[in-house]
Amino acid sequence: MPSIGTIAQPLRVAIIGSGPSGFYAAEHLLKQMQLVIELDMYDRLPTPYGLVRGGVAPDHPKIKSVTKVYEKIAAHPNFRFFGNVEIGRDLTHADLTAHYHAVIYAVGAQSDRRMGIPGEDLAGSHAATEFVGWYNAHPDYRDLHFDLSQESVAVIGNGNVAMDVARILASTPEELHQTDIADYALEALRNSRVKHIYMLGRRGPAQAAYTNPELKELGELADADVVVSLEDATLDPLSEAWLADSGDNMARKNVALLQSYAQRGVRGKARQIHMHFLVSPVELLGTRRVEAIKLVRNVLQPASDGSLRPKATEETYTIPVGLVFRSIGYKGVALPDLPFDEKNGVIPNDQGRVLAEGHPLRGVYCTGWIKRGPTGIIGTNKPDSVETVNKLIEDLPNLPELSSENAARETILALMASRRVAYITFSDWQRLDQAEIANGQAVGRPRLKFSRISEMLAVIEAHKGEQVSAD
Repeated sequence: MPSIGTIAQPLRVAIIGSGPSGFYAAEHLLKQMQLVIELDMYDRLPTPYGLVRGGVAPDHPKIKSVTKVYEKIAAHPNFRFFGNVEIGRDLTHADLTAHYHAVIYAVGAQSDRRMGIPGEDLAGSHAATEFVGWYNAHPDYRDLHFDLSQESVAVIGNGNVAMDVARILASTPEELHQTDIADYALEALRNSRVKHIYMLGRRGPAQAAYTNPELKELGELADADVVVSLEDATLDPLSEAWLADSGDNMARKNVALLQSYAQRGVRGKARQIHMHFLVSPVELLGTRRVEAIKLVRNVLQPASDGSLRPKATEETYTIPVGLVFRSIGYKGVALPDLPFDEKNGVIPNDQGRVLAEGHPLRGVYCTGWIKRGPTGIIGTNKPDSVETVNKLIEDLPNLPELSSENAARETILALMASRRVAYITFSDWQRLDQAEIANGQAVGRPRLKFSRISEMLAVIEAHKGEQVSAD
């Protein structure tokens, strides 16, 4: 039997998920010039790119331009994309291990963390992930409804996703029209009555997780004031000492920006973004729907690892709000036939090697948020995926052989055909991509996204056989 990774027996790898971690794993694999590799990438949706398409804010086109890198990876002759294929429905984990020497799961973190407080399930209480998916035209969230007739909204969390939610709520229709926000979301936000957006962070301004550009953008909105009290912008002694010792330039700039907002004051704009620190929600109040949020004031105290952690005091207060978005983190979801760590929301692994009862599963790997948890930015996934692929290559002599009936690369196509799986190729996606851009240009917008899978498949079918633009 020839060695795996040769012309006689190419190394066959399936990557499940087409977000950044999946593409970076593909890139590193295809750079292994000493190996012959045939790589197939699968995604549940017809559209690739994961959170770059469905999570990055519509007014951040520069971040989305990373897809140009992924397009080059997808152009490799040994790369195939199969969109609209759900693992567990169309193909099973057993199907994958029968047709590939190695399988890399790069499925991200598809759920959200809950607050675990009374009233969390009242109408008007939502995960920020739902709102983000909705305004980004993600098919899973397209039909959700958010009551934008409410004048006051609370956004719980101090990360970039919380900032995105607040900024989208506070933007004018003219600002949003210049983006690729979903057309139905643009219309709903055009009629929004939201005036007050309360951003609530459990720690202080020096510990906020958002970046300087995100905080700066809030102060540049056309018709929204950033409201920060002098009390909130003033650091407690522990934070002052931590900031002086840490050398954290991002935190230092964030604090300076917040203090400049406090000094600038209110300028009479139509909407106000109120930034509150050292508070935690303890209850959502209301009968059938959210009417107010009860908060407890926190103080910071040193933890054993040297960080500053919030501790609740006995002081509480209430803010009347009719809509709440919790943005306290994403969470991974268990996959059929794979081990799962419920507590941490990840696939148990050792540097990307998937573990079952503490032992590596031969030929099964993971990368990205499902590997390490929902931390970092898009670029963080690159070294993470490189680590996983390096472990796969180390394991090359021990990878399982494929049976003779599954030896040909085309056998997975025959299996999907027998199950009538309507998979989407990368060329199909490119035709859909061109249609979205053309539809957007017709109305003076960068893109009009299709938000229903049935619409996407119909458009792809209508454009079958058309030449894909080289641009």
